[in-house]
Order: sequence, then structure tokens, then C-alpha cells
Amino acid sequence: MHATQHTRLRIGIEFSFTWLLIHLLRLPPRAVARHIGAALGGLVWKLLPRLRRVGMRNLQLAYPDKTDPERQHILRGLYRTLGWQIAEFCQMPKYTAQQAAKFIEYDGLDHYLAAQRRGRGVLVVTGHLGAWELSSFYHSLNGYPMGMVIRRLDNPLVDRLVNRIRCLHGNKVLHKDDFARALLGAMRAGQTVGILMDTNMTPPQGVFVPFFGVPACTASGLARVALKTGAAVLPGCLMWDAAKRKYILHFGEVMDLVHTQDAESDIVANTAMFTAAIESYVRRYPDQWLWVHRRWKTRPAGEPPIY
Repeated sequence: MHATQHTRLRIGIEFSFTWLLIHLLRLPPRAVARHIGAALGGLVWKLLPRLRRVGMRNLQLAYPDKTDPERQHILRGLYRTLGWQIAEFCQMPKYTAQQAAKFIEYDGLDHYLAAQRRGRGVLVVTGHLGAWELSSFYHSLNGYPMGMVIRRLDNPLVDRLVNRIRCLHGNKVLHKDDFARALLGAMRAGQTVGILMDTNMTPPQGVFVPFFGVPACTASGLARVALKTGAAVLPGCLMWDAAKRKYILHFGEVMDLVHTQDAESDIVANTAMFTAAIESYVRRYPDQWLWVHRRWKTRPAGEPPIY
């Protein structure tokens, strides 16, 4: 079988599996789907030891004072969180604003509305926190559609399927390969865009800023666009509140950007501020951040690899 035939077969199998999973988890009641999702998360925990090792290494960096059993407890919680998110994503096409309001509430919506009233566009700093797929979806259900900066999935059929669900209520996907132009256009039109900026980058697109006290190469595009356009920037994320048994869509206050005569210094300073906002949520909800990503892979010149 030729390489192209192998590729087509792989794409077809991946798409079929994804389509089947989405439709199977869409059928049962939400509570049942979440139980199934949590079980799937537990299965992945057992089947992929490499991801566990990455997660434990990251937790050693972020929480040097914790014991290994404490770190493992956090990591196992993450897999449950990811399982819940799979279930929520599959259920999303069924949700209405009224239904979703039974298990999601806002905290700080006034901060978002104040940012919107400025009229120069809104940039939402977010990350792979809580139920990030559900966050923008719920916001669009309530009449606040937004753009999302997303990396294209390797499988084009799965990419189209997932994006169709994401955009059912007016959201738009801005792919990273056309990120700068699309983002500038959105800000000039006074729109809202959410950016996941907690993944490892490489220079020159990334700059080194502290994340849990360890230099992390972080996307600087959000800071560059905010400084150029005057867009309002605020943190936002959807986190599971165990006490309330609900998701809370948090919006923080609009950030005061550092704006001096030194443009490159300002970019680093603001990127550090945005990253600190993400870190504050991770510290509050440590079992709801994507520890299995190699966040500190890129190192400053001369430093040894972490992984």
C-alpha cells in the first residue's frame, strides 16, 4: 500500500472513530455522558504512560514542595476533567442557553461587557483550563459569539467536524497559520477573540516569561496586537466548581497594559502579565490544567532540556 493510501486510510479511521464517539456520547443524558467521559479519562491514564511522565515532570517543576502522591492526585484529576470535557463537547449540539444555565453561571460578565463597550475589540486571555471548549460555546449561546485562535487538527475531516460544533451559534475559528491578519481585522471590527496562550512556543513568535517561576517560551502575538490596536484584554476561563456542582465562566477585570517607549520590552512585560493571569487560575484549580503538555520544552540558550 502506498504512503498516500495509508494516509487516506488513517484519516478515514480517525474520522469514523471521532464521529462515532461524538454521536454515542450525545445520546445519553448529560450526567451519564459525563460518567462515561470520566471512565475514558481513567482508561487513557492507564494506557499512555508517556503522558503521565510528562505530567509528573511538569508538576515537579510547578510544585517542588509537593510529594509525588500529591502530584499524582492532581494529575489523575486532570484526566477526569478531560473526560468530562469530551462528554460536554459531544453533548454541546443539544444545549440551549436555558438548559446550559442550569449547570453554568457567569462570574464577572460585567467585566466582559465593560471591555466590549470600549469598542476597540476584546482579547480574552485563556488557556487549556477547565472546559475550554465549552466556555466559548456557552458564551455564544448567550448572544456573545467570538473568534477562537485554533491550531488546525492534523486530520482535515476531524477538523471540519469539530469546528462545525464549535461554531453552531456564531463563533468563528481563526487558524494560527493566518492568525495575525485575522486578529487585527477582528479587533478593527470591534469583535471578541479568545486566545489559548499557555502552550510551548519557539522564538521569534515566543518570548520567555515566568510560568510557575520557570522561564516558559510564550506566544507574544496577543501583546503585539493589543498594543497596536488598543483592544481591551481580560482573562477568561470556564472552571468546574466542585462545591456548587457547576461550571463557572470567570471573566477578570480589563488589564492595564504596560505601554512605554520600548516596544519589545512592553511585549515581554505584557506577555508576562497575561501568563501570570493564567497561572493564578491554575493555582486555584490545579487539577484542571493540561499538565501533560510539554510547556517548558523550549529552553533559553545554554539551558539543558527539561524533558
